[in-house]
Formats: sequence, C-alpha cells, structure tokens
Amino acid sequence: MISKKTEISTPELDLFPVQGKNIELSFSGDRISSDGGLLLLRELDKQLNLLYSASNCILDGRDQRYIDYSIKELLTQRVFQIAAGYEDCNDCNDLREDMILKMCAGRLPQSDNDLASQPTMTRLENSVTRSDLLRLGKCLTDSFIGSYSEPPAVIILDCDDTNNDTYGQQELTLFNSYYNEYCYMPLHIYEGLSGKLITTILKPGRRDKQVHIGRLLQKLVSYLRAQWPNTRIIVRGDSHFASQDFMDWASIRSNVDFITGLTGNATLHELAKVTIESAQREFKQYQKPVKRYHSFMYKAGTWKNHQRVIVKVEVSSMGTNIRYIVTNLNNYRTRDLYEKGYCARGAMELRIKDHKLYLKSDRSSCQKFTANQFRLFLHSMAYILLHTLQKEVLKGSEYANATMKTIQLKIIKTAAWVKEMKTKIKIELPQFCPTREEQTIAYQRLMALRI
Repeated sequence: MISKKTEISTPELDLFPVQGKNIELSFSGDRISSDGGLLLLRELDKQLNLLYSASNCILDGRDQRYIDYSIKELLTQRVFQIAAGYEDCNDCNDLREDMILKMCAGRLPQSDNDLASQPTMTRLENSVTRSDLLRLGKCLTDSFIGSYSEPPAVIILDCDDTNNDTYGQQELTLFNSYYNEYCYMPLHIYEGLSGKLITTILKPGRRDKQVHIGRLLQKLVSYLRAQWPNTRIIVRGDSHFASQDFMDWASIRSNVDFITGLTGNATLHELAKVTIESAQREFKQYQKPVKRYHSFMYKAGTWKNHQRVIVKVEVSSMGTNIRYIVTNLNNYRTRDLYEKGYCARGAMELRIKDHKLYLKSDRSSCQKFTANQFRLFLHSMAYILLHTLQKEVLKGSEYANATMKTIQLKIIKTAAWVKEMKTKIKIELPQFCPTREEQTIAYQRLMALRI
C-alpha cells in the first residue's frame, strides 16, 4: 500500500488577478519535481555504471544492522543533486522527498522512505579514507578509458590547476600570493580533443614543485599506456608543467610527447634575438602589427637532453610580447605547433569553468582534506555524466556545445509530475517544454543502446 506523505504547511498566496479571476498560489504540489531531466542522467548512469563502480571503491565500515542508505544510494543522491545545481549538502534536507531524486537513487517515489539528510551525507564525507580516495581516483581514470570502444590513435592530456578559495581552518589550506587568498589548488586533467575528464586531484594552496608534477604525470601516462600500448599520448600545459623529470622520461619513450609553456630567460632571449629584432624593425618601418615564429634547440642547465623551443614574437603599438614553448614534437611546422597545438589548450579554461563555476566544485568547506578531495570527486562524477549526456546523447542538437549551466537550465530543470501506481510509475513532462524534441530523441538514443 502506498503511504501518504505528511503535508507540509504552506500558506496560500493571492496574486494579481487575470481578467477578473483571482490567483491562489501555494507550494503544495507533492507529486511534482522541478528536475525531471535527471531521469536522462539516470538512464545514462545505468549504462555507464559510473556510480556503481564508484560505490565499490568505498569500504563500508558501518554496522549493517543499522543502515538505512547504501553507499550507492548516498553517492547517487549527492552526485545527482550536484548535477541539478544543488551543490550544498544542506539541500539534502529539502530534497529528501523529491520523487525524481528518489527514483534516481533506486527508491520508489511515494511508497519508499525518504532519502538521506544532511547529517548523514556529512558523515559519509568525513568517513572516506585515503585508500578509498585512491580507488576513486583510479575509478575516474578507468571511466575515461572505458568511454572509448577501441583504443584511440592519439590523446592529449590537458593539465591545469585553479584556485578554490577557503575561508576557515581547513586542513592544508595555504596562502597563495598570486591569488592573495587562502586556498586549495586542485589539478584538473582533461582529454584535449574530446573534453572528457580524466581526473581531478586536490592539492594545497601552492603550486607543486615541477619534480612532483613530473612524477604524477609519469604515473598517469604509465597507467594509460598499460591499457593502450599503441596510443600516442601528448601532455600539454603551461610553463609549470615543463618538468625536467618528465621531459627526460618522455624523451626515451615512444609515443609519449609534450608541449608546454616555458618561462623566458636571458639565454632564451639571446637565442631568439634575431627574430625579436627583425619583428621590431618591421613594425617600426610599416607601423603594422607583426607576428614572428622561430624554433631552435635549447638545453637548460638541469636538463639531460636538448629540446625544441619555439618563440613567438608579437610587436605592436602596445610593445613587444615574447612567449616560449618547449616540445619534443619535431616533425611539425613551427607556427602550427604554437597556434594549433599549444594555443588549443585554451579550451581547457571552458572545461574548468563548467566544473568549477557551474557545478560549484570550489565548495571546499569541509575541515578534513580527505573530505574535500572526496567532494571534488563527487563534482567530477557529475561532470562526467553531464559531459557524456551533452556530447553523446545530445549529439547533433544545439545543446551539444552548450555550457553545463545551459544543460541544467534547459534540460535538467524540466518539471515532472509523478504518480506511483500498483504495477507501474507514471511520469508526465510538460507538453510545451522548449526542449521536448531534444529530450525525446535523447531518451530514444539511450533506449536503443540498452543491451
């Protein structure tokens, strides 16, 4: 028998009338959810098994006799709330009875008990161990690998870090003079050609030494290489990722390349002197902006091998702008390497924007560092689901290249009327929904992919 929910007292509000008819408003639509589009993510996750795999990474040390919510249910509830724009654990209290969220977590919309509260979710965050986190990090990378039906010919590892400001006594929060804030510095790694997330690693508020970055990249590349022996792997990042250890390591391996920024110095300026002076003379003569590229071999004092360095010189009325990159890609034109190879990493900023700004992954308010890393993984799982929905399920629509904020507003935020009956659950979406056609096609595609 379907139990009746206790009604929450809500006042009736009188709005301005329409053509003489009074309007009475109240928050009493107990069978209505504002996030019907989450059902698309539910269908997608059923095929990806992302949250199932993630839940198996967390060892459940609770007394099973007193458990109301499985790890899988808790993860699903939290990740799906993040995907819908509810990044705060406190939102769990208000959404416990939401029928769409209950169904996403595997519960019946009306007859089953409510979802977990904020205290329960907070206990989960603080119970996760370092070993759990290592398994979760591997799970994210495995999800990336599993997203390809066959090994790709080439992948680009786009690496960058960003600041997550902190405002309390969080563990390992440090003052960063560049941002003039106490913060964390999470490292984001995406695949540059597809935008797929590979992993996110929370770090203290100062940038790691290059030697530490180099060792991390070596471990990641080695893990990917074990799965894809013949895939060409290119590491791309700013000058902070110009790690001596990694460059030397990559130089003796096949199919491992890099293209990173390089901080200028007096020696580099001297090697690029002819190009710089030529560009300056041309601007002085014609008073039109000049752009020049040149490449040369260079070996810093700590490097074991010479590497190809490319200088870009821009001269305009604003002055002379000089930039350097370093790479072991030797069989490509200088201009193409800089403009098509290195500058393409600009798309990385958009992916971090989706992750950090729209999915609110900068909410690092837990006291424990491990809990904040766990939160970062939760937001990363939401990113994976939304990105796959966007690029694979909504492929060909105007939303395939939209921001995740647009996906949330136009797809996820679809009202849904839900009724649980004896033998089935009936869901009705708005007849005049602006994304009705796109969502219909998306559901049809997901159903066609069922095994």
